[in-house]
Amino acid sequence: MRYSSPLFCNRRSSLFNPYPATMANLKSLAKDTAIYGMSSIIGRFLNYLLVPLYTDALTAASGGYGVITNIYAYTALLLVVLTYGMETTFFRFANKSGENPTKVYSTILLSVGATSIVFVVLVLLFLSPLSSAMGYGSHPSYVWVMAMVVAIDAFQCIPFAYLRYQKRPMKFAALKLLFIVLNIALNLLFFLVFPALYRSYPEVIGRVYDPSVGAGYAFYINLACTATITFFFYKELTGFRYVFDRQLLRRMLSYSMPILILGIAGILNQTADKILFPYIYKGSDAHAQLGIYGAASKIAMIMAMITQAFRYAYEPFVFSKAKDQDNRETYAKAMKYFIIFTLLAFLVVVGYMDILRHIIGRDYWDGLRVVPIVMAAELMMGVYFNLSFWYKLIDKTIWGAYFSGIGCAVLVAVNLLFVPRYGYMACAWAGFAGYATAMVLSYVVGQRKYPIAYPLKSIAVYVAIAAFFYFLMGYTNRYLSTLWALVANTALILLFVAHFVKWDLRRRN
Repeated sequence: MRYSSPLFCNRRSSLFNPYPATMANLKSLAKDTAIYGMSSIIGRFLNYLLVPLYTDALTAASGGYGVITNIYAYTALLLVVLTYGMETTFFRFANKSGENPTKVYSTILLSVGATSIVFVVLVLLFLSPLSSAMGYGSHPSYVWVMAMVVAIDAFQCIPFAYLRYQKRPMKFAALKLLFIVLNIALNLLFFLVFPALYRSYPEVIGRVYDPSVGAGYAFYINLACTATITFFFYKELTGFRYVFDRQLLRRMLSYSMPILILGIAGILNQTADKILFPYIYKGSDAHAQLGIYGAASKIAMIMAMITQAFRYAYEPFVFSKAKDQDNRETYAKAMKYFIIFTLLAFLVVVGYMDILRHIIGRDYWDGLRVVPIVMAAELMMGVYFNLSFWYKLIDKTIWGAYFSGIGCAVLVAVNLLFVPRYGYMACAWAGFAGYATAMVLSYVVGQRKYPIAYPLKSIAVYVAIAAFFYFLMGYTNRYLSTLWALVANTALILLFVAHFVKWDLRRRN
């Protein structure tokens, strides 16, 4: 298996003018980001269809959507644990001189596969106490089903990483979208079609549908879809000789363990509030309140889509560019464009909130107050991710563990202190505080260890413009009719785009 990067730049031309080389690299990055982004954004958008479906079928008072939010928070955390940094480790070692990419891939596949199997066995052995501790003693199936899902997902992460390594974004995107389509189709069937038919034909439909299962169908469907996708990795799992190199694994684990720690801390920044909330919220309606917060946060996930799409393309891009002379300039420009487009996404969501709020059920609208806060937190998380590559490139991943750990500690502390009094609003501000802490620490230390000349003044201008337009949108949304608010907010969004075109796009050309 030989790796050849399409990001190769003509060395002769770069000697005279490095700028075209940098822009060629950025164009390649943008192309891959667009493809990955289509799978991420379109997939997430289609997945949004499940939010009104769930929030309509499961009322806020029932707490059903709160159960879904809580369970998926656990699975997100477990997925990080079961992959233990091997995605990033694969890219690092597969691109290292002197390493055999096939041996790296094979060793990681066998390692992650083995740990996933052990995890499932342990969950099944201790199912009863685990279910009770999580508050699902009467529904143990929620626990074992999602354990199966997260184990399969962990294993699939490696062939998905292999597709990214091979620069095959089309298959990557196709499989991600296939999962979403299957998931939506089955959810529509069990949360919309079957319930409607059951009311008229209970004896017939009752053979395949039980209304008492409720939120549980979301987990069963996830398992079916996840297992199905595995069969499409036939080519990525065959056609080579499996080799398990213990010495190689030890070296990879020494690299990945700090990544695991920072990954746990990072995912806790996203999920700790949803895991802790039922335990620390004083009211009797914990799952109902958590459901409102979880549903409203879905609207803010546009920021997470952009960050994820960028990450899929940026990670292999960074490691393949590590030896290039213009890499730091490229990283600086990539950071600036990332911030610009996430700020644009922020303004679009705020500007069209009167439309986007219909994604969730009306009895969940009280939670819309958290959307700008959660989006701002996601933006800072994306910046932190971009900043994180300095310690990965110099093989000092322990720094990431420090930053994410401190950020996580801030998040947990804010949740513990303020959730009992302020409910889910404290969850939103806790995420903001945690990401802000990690971002600032990574930048300050990174400029000492691996200095990059980020265009801070230009970035600050965009942040200031976005902040000013945000407050103007708050005024229009509050005091103008829906139609005129949309018109005014659209004008503000276009002004932001116009500034980018004039001061960056045209100057570049």
